[in-house]
Amino acid sequence: MDGKKREYIRPGLRVRVVQKRDQPTGRLTEGIVEAVLTKSATHPHGIKVRLAGGVVGRVKEIVE
Repeated sequence: MDGKKREYIRPGLRVRVVQKRDQPTGRLTEGIVEAVLTKSATHPHGIKVRLAGGVVGRVKEIVE
C-alpha cells in the first residue's frame, strides 16, 4: 500500500519515508508515525509525517 492517501496513515503505524535530503537518491527511512503533517486528503508525492525520533518525510510505503 502506498502513502498517497491520508486516510491510510495514522499515528502508531510503521512506514517507510523519504526525507527531503534523500529525494535525489530515493533512500527510505523506516519508523513509527508520531504525527501526520499533511492536511489534504491526498498528495501526489506522499503524505508528510513526523516519525518517532523527529524525522520528517513523505510516506512511500506502509509496512504491513
